[in-house]
Amino acid sequence: MKRRQFLKSAGLGLATTAVAAPAIAQSSPEIKWRLTSSFPKSLDTIYGGAEQFSKAVAEATDNKFQIQVFAPGEIVPGLQALDAVQNNTVEMAHTSSYYYVGKDPTFAWATAMPFGMNTRQLNAWMYHGGGLELMNQFYAKFNVTALPGGNTGCQMGGWFRKEIKTVADLSGLKMRIAGLAGQVLSKLGVIPQQIAGGDIYPALEKGTIDAAEWVGPYDDEKLGFVKVAPYYYYPGWWEGGAMLHYYINNAKWAELPKTYQSIVKTAAAMTNVDMMAKYDANNPAAIKRLVQNGAQLRPFSQDIMEASWKATNEVYADLIAKNPEFKKIHDAYIPFRNDQYLWTQIADFAYDSFLVRQRSRG
Repeated sequence: MKRRQFLKSAGLGLATTAVAAPAIAQSSPEIKWRLTSSFPKSLDTIYGGAEQFSKAVAEATDNKFQIQVFAPGEIVPGLQALDAVQNNTVEMAHTSSYYYVGKDPTFAWATAMPFGMNTRQLNAWMYHGGGLELMNQFYAKFNVTALPGGNTGCQMGGWFRKEIKTVADLSGLKMRIAGLAGQVLSKLGVIPQQIAGGDIYPALEKGTIDAAEWVGPYDDEKLGFVKVAPYYYYPGWWEGGAMLHYYINNAKWAELPKTYQSIVKTAAAMTNVDMMAKYDANNPAAIKRLVQNGAQLRPFSQDIMEASWKATNEVYADLIAKNPEFKKIHDAYIPFRNDQYLWTQIADFAYDSFLVRQRSRG
């Protein structure tokens, strides 16, 4: 029996069909949002992550939910992405939480902390350790909800116009650096600068800054830093795994049908996994090319690492004393990090160390 005939025979008639159609339509409304990115359009990794996310949402909704991606400057500057979402200039942003430590240092916990967790550990904390819930409680006062939206993995320590051999060499150095690492390095004499990604190259070229960190080989190669600052240091101890986020205006999020919210969460999680895979796939070849083109690879000295660790703990202690929100996240994050490294030491570190030695032996 056909559906229409069945409805009529059941005595429901046209009244039922008149109610059912709008109910179905209401569950999949046509919605158009705008998303502003904090990242240069030339980077297929982090800017491309937002495009990948937008495409996935559109495909899952038969193009009924469309999210248009805008590069920095097309609506607002890259470092004003949070403000644009907060005041509903746009519905969404793809950005790094630690760009906004000037508003509150608590923002840094969601992206990367000096001597913080690596990518896998940060995912574990966010998804299964209560981290995302804690951060969204904090974000609520800024009128946004966040979803993890990518990770760069452990970053490089940056590009320097001159060699940095000792802690004393850092004194007076003007360096582009994001997050709380600037506060840490300032204790070692560095003058931190907060500069958007697209503005770093000209600042290095003109000598406005002496050094800059961005991400790692694949992205750094695209931005051309090797041409103006040949010394390439590692590791980026301030970004053992740098997580990006999608910020969503709270009112707009609440308006979304539950099916669309689920699709957004799934698309964001896909971006979170795929971005890291893309970096891991592309960084090895990129670091080889950079060295061939003149990059001078240098490890930070043990003295610099130890001094940075000491300065980091001093910054944490100071912020804990001043900021209850920062302390709340700190007291959840640090024990989780310590347990994660206990497990990492037993399994991954032992395995990876053996294979690194085998590779070195040929």
